[in-house]
Amino acid sequence: MSLLAMAVGIKQKKNVNEIVKKFPKTDFVIMLFHYDGVVDEWKDVEWSSSAIHISAINQTKWWFAKRFLHPDIVAEYAYIFLWDEDLGVKNFNAGRYLSIIKEEGLKISQPAIDAELSEIHHELTAREKGSRVHRRTINIRGPGRRCYEDSTEPPCTGFVEMMAPVFSRASWRCAWYIIQNDFVHAWGVDFQLGYCAQGNRTSNVGVVDSEYLVHYGLPTLGGAENEKSSLAQGQTPNQESSPKKSQMELPESHPSDTRNAVRKQSLAELERFKNRWKKAVREDQCWVDPFQQPVEQKR
Repeated sequence: MSLLAMAVGIKQKKNVNEIVKKFPKTDFVIMLFHYDGVVDEWKDVEWSSSAIHISAINQTKWWFAKRFLHPDIVAEYAYIFLWDEDLGVKNFNAGRYLSIIKEEGLKISQPAIDAELSEIHHELTAREKGSRVHRRTINIRGPGRRCYEDSTEPPCTGFVEMMAPVFSRASWRCAWYIIQNDFVHAWGVDFQLGYCAQGNRTSNVGVVDSEYLVHYGLPTLGGAENEKSSLAQGQTPNQESSPKKSQMELPESHPSDTRNAVRKQSLAELERFKNRWKKAVREDQCWVDPFQQPVEQKR
């Protein structure tokens, strides 16, 4: 058996139902984290009585995961699917996905993202048409984001996004300890997941192209339902459906723009995560970075 765990709100009930129906009950246990405190209104979906329901108001997926998905608690599951609620699953089959990641030896993975229909995605996770699986990208542009054929660092390779990650049992035991107990966001964790790949991150971490998703980028905690979620660093919006620049860059003092508060806290937590990682590396005399590379020459 494997586990599908999702943070959900009642407003996304229809979409969550579509996602869950893609995961056969013979192979998956469903766990819902109710961040809006609404549980009873899910009783009319056919799978609700067999799902595990956990409720805590205004908490995030990673807050729930840190507290309720301890590796010892979920040790019976072969794979942990830790997904967002705003994913389109028309072109996803859970059974085929499991077969592929087992055959490919992927310890950390995610379905590819349909770049043409999705609101937010990273270059590496965009679907490559005609491909089964890919593990790297060489087409990232921007300061500090250049990727070459021989690049070995995230986000060029050894990287998945946090909207739909899939962990093997052993990789989750490692990843759980990287999640910060007092952070509500997971920024920074994605860049360090390669250390949990149970071997070479350039081969054990990958994106499955043949089973792919649409990421709608819907806001959950905070903001009006018709607002678009703020963009994270290194992510690419769908040019046709993304909000206008003037809408995205409202002053932080704007009283109605809760997205700015979320963005500000996310960036602050990212910096705190980086500082904690650097401090831990300095203080751990036994630490040897298995992926440490010599300083690259400028190209």
